Amino acid sequence: MISSLKQNYYTSEEYLSQEETSLIKHEYIDGEIIEMTGGTPNHNEICLNLATTLKLKLRGQNAKIYMTDLRLWIPAYQVYTYPDIMVIKGQPILVADRQDTITNPTLIIEVLSKSTKNYDQGDKFDYYCSLATFQEYILVDQYQYQIKHYTKQTDQQWLITTYNSQDDSFRLISLNCQINFSEIYEGITFDVI
Repeated sequence: MISSLKQNYYTSEEYLSQEETSLIKHEYIDGEIIEMTGGTPNHNEICLNLATTLKLKLRGQNAKIYMTDLRLWIPAYQVYTYPDIMVIKGQPILVADRQDTITNPTLIIEVLSKSTKNYDQGDKFDYYCSLATFQEYILVDQYQYQIKHYTKQTDQQWLITTYNSQDDSFRLISLNCQINFSEIYEGITFDVI
């Protein structure tokens, strides 16, 4: 009789090998491979609005904007993940022998879903904070007008500002640009409860 055991721990090399041929994306957290959930129309539209707005506002600056397909490696926690949007000041630093994995975001933006909201505000933020280049974190709610803006004050201190009005705007300190809610939420319809 042959018994099959489910492997519970994977090396990062095994993860990367599997990810190259997978039709869906997975995160890797210290040996565990976790399937990423699909997005909603609001999630997709907000990401597109943000990337477009950033592309226009950062024109002429030495900054690069990346969406969901570029992987982030966080060595302190042995984590590979796919942030919704990353902005890198200067040139991306790639993981050795990889063209799809970087290590040096300045800004990370996540559009919250019901299934990832707590993770994005908790452990995932802790992982991101271990990156020396990481300066700002934006959490965008896709179900209501709400944005949480985290700005790094020191290595141990972050300032969190919450915005709740469709007329709000905020300044990205690390990139010196102003973002309006109207740019982020353009074309978004919230479900009536």
